[in-house]
Amino acid sequence: MNPMKPFFLALFSIIFTFSVNAQGYDPAKVNKKAAALYSQAIEKAESGAYLEAIGLMDQAIKLDKKFVDAYLSKAGLYGELKNYSLSIENYEKAFELDPVYSRDYKLPYSINLAGKGEFEKALNAVDEFAKDPSLNETSLKAATYRRKSFAFALDMQKKFSGSSYVFAPRNMGDEINSAVSEYYPALTIDGKTLIYTRRVKNFNEDFYVSEWKDGKWGMSESLSGNINSEQNEGAQTISQDGQLLIFTGCNFPDGFGNCDLYFSIKTRQGWSLPKNMGGLINTEFWESAPCLSPDKRDLYFASRVPGGLGGIDIYVTHRLQNGKWSEPENLGPEINTPGDETCPFIHADNQTLYFTSNGLQGYGGDDLFLSRKQKGGKWSKPENLGYPINTIENEGSLIIAADGRTAYYASDREDSKGGLDIYTFDMREEVRPLRTLWVQGKVYDVKTKNGLPSAVELVDLSTGQALSKVQTDEDGYYLVTLPLGKDYLFNVNRKGYLFYSGNFPFSQKTPDSTYQIDIPLQPIEMNANIVLKNIFFETNQYTLKPESTSELDILVQLLTENPSLKIQLNGHTDNVGKATDNLTLSNNRAKAVVTYLTAKGIAPARLTFKGFGATRPIADNATDEGRAQNRRTELQVTGN
Repeated sequence: MNPMKPFFLALFSIIFTFSVNAQGYDPAKVNKKAAALYSQAIEKAESGAYLEAIGLMDQAIKLDKKFVDAYLSKAGLYGELKNYSLSIENYEKAFELDPVYSRDYKLPYSINLAGKGEFEKALNAVDEFAKDPSLNETSLKAATYRRKSFAFALDMQKKFSGSSYVFAPRNMGDEINSAVSEYYPALTIDGKTLIYTRRVKNFNEDFYVSEWKDGKWGMSESLSGNINSEQNEGAQTISQDGQLLIFTGCNFPDGFGNCDLYFSIKTRQGWSLPKNMGGLINTEFWESAPCLSPDKRDLYFASRVPGGLGGIDIYVTHRLQNGKWSEPENLGPEINTPGDETCPFIHADNQTLYFTSNGLQGYGGDDLFLSRKQKGGKWSKPENLGYPINTIENEGSLIIAADGRTAYYASDREDSKGGLDIYTFDMREEVRPLRTLWVQGKVYDVKTKNGLPSAVELVDLSTGQALSKVQTDEDGYYLVTLPLGKDYLFNVNRKGYLFYSGNFPFSQKTPDSTYQIDIPLQPIEMNANIVLKNIFFETNQYTLKPESTSELDILVQLLTENPSLKIQLNGHTDNVGKATDNLTLSNNRAKAVVTYLTAKGIAPARLTFKGFGATRPIADNATDEGRAQNRRTELQVTGN
């Protein structure tokens, strides 16, 4: 709710009750024709016809240049229309005519100053207002709240004082927006499909879609298939590959409460009939605002279920191995407050979470915040996105494209085509998520070449932290986004196959690039072998480096899950140095791996090792790249 509305409703009801003050302004002495026009204006304002009301007040002021109440009411109406400049202008005219009569309006005046970004003047104005000894408790409480917000805004100005950022939202045009409201945008990873909610005929919420073609957005269409209905569908999230939509359905016949979470799958015939996500996620209360993580493993959403930290909290549920969702977990006091938190959006980097809150200190109402996932899964202290992304109004859902820069949100700005429109803008650099690159490919059987549905786990090589786990489709295809500046380990485990572990040095790669990584899996059978690509040693030494741990633990898991499996670890070197030294080095390196495995509880009888030195090269030793490939540790199946 806009905190100014109660004030102006009170203004309309008591407009002629003020007593005559020392400066002589007396409502009873206002020109009668002007007063009659003013009364008509109030009726128009109370019915929501603000512009007509302002026109009538202008006519009244022409008849009586010192009509203070008309200036004050005009100021209030311009504030409602978010025309802060004209609101301020009319307040200041009233103050000039009679500062004593108008002093009670220093509070809404300060709010409009803040709406324009003039926070220092706003703070001075609310301080003047608070000096009045006759203020009641409600007014003092409102002044204290605003003073705290304005002081916070000034502190944030200092924080961003060196920034050259310009906030310039661009209306997305007739292809997206219409005379009714459009809101809650969702975007696929390639940035070419935009799905959003439209309030059709101003009461029924449906999904619409626009496709990016030939450098522009195409004309929106109702989402195909069986997803839109006579009920309200909205507040949606789409998977990065554009194949899964999770959304809020209200007043559905199979709902657990008035609003539940549903999902729909894209088929050749369009979007499938929605299915309720079940009683573990949905309750008799209210669930909404879902956001799917880029790896489809985590689903964030807002719920009003009792037992949280506030009225509305953000929760997360995790996809289990069997494809079902876990019991939701409250994100805890790092994110949630005694107020309301909603509209979660996890970026393609899978580390930066944006959300709205009215329980954290902000500019007024609901502000947008970000928090970044730390090692171990904890969330950092929320950070306010700052003015002018946040304002004195209530902010809503925000999404950011994979480039970490292009943002989309809904607003009712002056150039709106009707109600809420969808806008795009460049994100402030200081609060951007990590830029990403995309990796896509296919997991397949190395012998048959058939695709294999599998989970692809991605690990940060420098920290050993698992960043995401992506499930392929039924044909083995996957797509994932990765934060820039890191080197990655790709792991794939599937029953009946040796695991795949690939080392990909992406730290120097270009952002917004696409890479193809197909992943072959070797069936477990006699003499099957794979190269352990993430086993590392110091030059000419056989002590395992710490970054080898991730792959070694996967090998422990393979042996644990296949108790009859026996393997041999084979060590290899390049041809630099003496052959005898290389043979000894390769043997000791293979032995080091066996020592690690036995320390983890694998029976020694299942493990053998052998060094081959430089006798079995797989690449040309004449190049650095070839020699690097020849320095390797291999796993060979010796029994099953």
